[in-house]
Amino acid sequence: MEWTAVVKRTDEWWIGWIEEVLGVNCQEHTREELLRSLREALSEALEFNRQEAIDAAGDDYGEEKVVVA
Repeated sequence: MEWTAVVKRTDEWWIGWIEEVLGVNCQEHTREELLRSLREALSEALEFNRQEAIDAAGDDYGEEKVVVA
């Protein structure tokens, strides 16, 4: 899967967001550190959201793949 990171340098900091996932943002001293932190934060957010959805569904649920073009 691909995601879009918006990155910006402000003084001594690099800041960034993942466009497609609200709340995934980071701040680091280098661009490389920022991209690594964004990947880790995105991975954690997706896993958290996945588990939250499964927990909310209860016992009797199905899963369907959804593709956005």
